[in-house]
Formats: sequence, structure tokens, C-alpha cells
Amino acid sequence: MEIFAHRGLNHQAPENTMTAFRLAHESGLDWIETDVDILGDGTPVILHDSTLDRTTNRTGSIYNLTAADLSKISAGVHFDGPNSEQYAQEPIPTLDDLVDFLNETGMGCNLEIKSNEAGGEMSLNLLEAVEERCFQRLKDRSPERLLVSSFNHVLLYIIHQRHPEIATACLYTKDNLWPDALSVCELVGAKTIHPQNEGLTPEIIKHLKQANLTINVWTVNDPTRTRELKDLGADGVFTDIADEMTTALR
Repeated sequence: MEIFAHRGLNHQAPENTMTAFRLAHESGLDWIETDVDILGDGTPVILHDSTLDRTTNRTGSIYNLTAADLSKISAGVHFDGPNSEQYAQEPIPTLDDLVDFLNETGMGCNLEIKSNEAGGEMSLNLLEAVEERCFQRLKDRSPERLLVSSFNHVLLYIIHQRHPEIATACLYTKDNLWPDALSVCELVGAKTIHPQNEGLTPEIIKHLKQANLTINVWTVNDPTRTRELKDLGADGVFTDIADEMTTALR
């Protein structure tokens, strides 16, 4: 079973920061999961939220920012884990930073393209930035090293049309994992599905596996549940404790 370090090793360092990704690599993990969105000037950045409030020392929308603003923003001020004081100056990474890291380490990455909230034009700008800054620069784009996921299945369809060699995965919450999920995955060219852990039953897993979909479940922080999912046929889990989960499953 694949273990994805959800937003990096985020219980040891601030989520979606280069330190969290490096710690995942140093812990011997094979995969990280992270998020990409775009600033107002077209710079793709690694950040889960479309606002700065929850994870940084600033507030407001990221869509009003430019690359020049990044040096003034700390992505670590709200981290309350070990050695929290050392992360006061932790920056928001750019997609270039992430790709440099992946090229250096060879780690696998699930890159979630955020459902951009600033409109269709910005969504397409985000996709084009990912194409230019990730697909063109990443040395190893094999399915064993890159998986692109999104709740925006339209973007996944466009990716499949332009880059059929890129592996894609449809993201679902428990509330929208409807019976047409299999049809959606087929239509957008996704061979992988990422359902939410809550509400995921053995029957649903069996149904998805019968369609030959790879199943990676989010977000699972209980080793007992992970073992159960593995026994039911799930292929991977996203977890906030990837290092501890790997140890627990040995």
C-alpha cells in the first residue's frame, strides 16, 4: 500500500512547505501530496487554501498577490508542532521550488490542482502554469513519480486531452461520490480515484475495484483503519503521520 505524506510531513513541520517535504524524504517515504494554485500575477504556488488566513501571518485572498509579496509572508507562524519557533520565516514555496526538489530527490508527488475560485480564465492560467513549470521541467513524469489530482474534473479532462501520458485522479468528498463517479473517471481519462475516508464502505470499494480503478483514500490517520482499507482493496492512503503510519504497518 502506498503511503502519501499529506502536505508533506505536516506534524513535524508546517504543511506544504519545503521543510515538510524534505522531512518526508529524510524519513524514507516515497510519496508526498501537495496543492498548487496561482497568484494574481500568474505565479504558481504551493498552498492549500485560497486565502492566507489559516496558515500564514497575512490575511486575504492569494489572488491579489504577486511573487514580490512572497518574501513578506511566513507559512510557519501558526505551526504548533515540535520546534515551532524555528519556522517563523518558513516561506510559501513556488511550484518551481517543488519541481527542483522532486528532480533532486526523485520522490513521487501527487499534485492536486486546486479548484481555482477566481474564474475560468484563472483556472486555465493555473493549468498552463502547471504545464510549463511542472510537466515541462519535471525529469520523471512517469505514473510511478507523478499523479495529478483535482476536484475540478474539467481540468483533468483537459490535461488528459493535452497530455495523455500524465496519470490523473478524480478527487471526491463523501457527499459527491455518486454512482456516476465511474463514468466521470472514464470520461476524463482518470484511472485513479481519491475518495474521502469518511463514509467509504466496503461495498463502495468493491464497486470501484470492479471498475479497475486505483483507490487512494484521504485523509487516514488511524493505522487500524489503514489496515482495514488495505484488506478491502484500497491501494493507498493520504495521511498526516506518514512516517508513523509506515512504521505501524510493517
